[in-house]
Amino acid sequence: MKVERLEIPDVILVTPPRFGDNRGFFSETYNLHRMTDAGIDLPFVQDNQSLSRQKGVVRGLHCQVSPHVQGKLVRCTKGAIWDVAVDARTGSPTYGKWVAAELSEENWSQLWVPPGFLHGFVTLTENAEVQYKCTDVYDKASERAVIWNCPHIGIDWPIKPEEAVLSDKDLVAPHFTEAKGWFQY
Repeated sequence: MKVERLEIPDVILVTPPRFGDNRGFFSETYNLHRMTDAGIDLPFVQDNQSLSRQKGVVRGLHCQVSPHVQGKLVRCTKGAIWDVAVDARTGSPTYGKWVAAELSEENWSQLWVPPGFLHGFVTLTENAEVQYKCTDVYDKASERAVIWNCPHIGIDWPIKPEEAVLSDKDLVAPHFTEAKGWFQY
């Protein structure tokens, strides 16, 4: 398994090996011991999957606050996405900073988004399927969001604002300034 710490070292890009032959391939996408060795040592309690039919679908920036703070291990099994993690941990030296990685069925990489980070992605292809493991269950009362193109964060998205396809909820999400105090470092 290839492990790469990104510019925010708590965010980890993991690429499991694929073993192929004339039938296709096999890949061990999760192994507790290998993930723990890589620094991903929280238990996963829920798996989620999404399908975005259009290119340019933006999902996020989302997180959950206490008592149901989530870390996520994200992968794209069909198509491609540009996946983003934003440090929302007040007091962190990287507070308000973001990192991103392309995840695709081709590169087979996964992104570890630790608890205390906002998470979002944009689809780079049509019919993009995303699967992610969560360290806590979904809880509507704990759910929070920040507008995807918040100028206080300055994410350099690979699409133009007019190309973004957003949910009604994500269209009206607040700015990052409202996230202060959601998580302590």
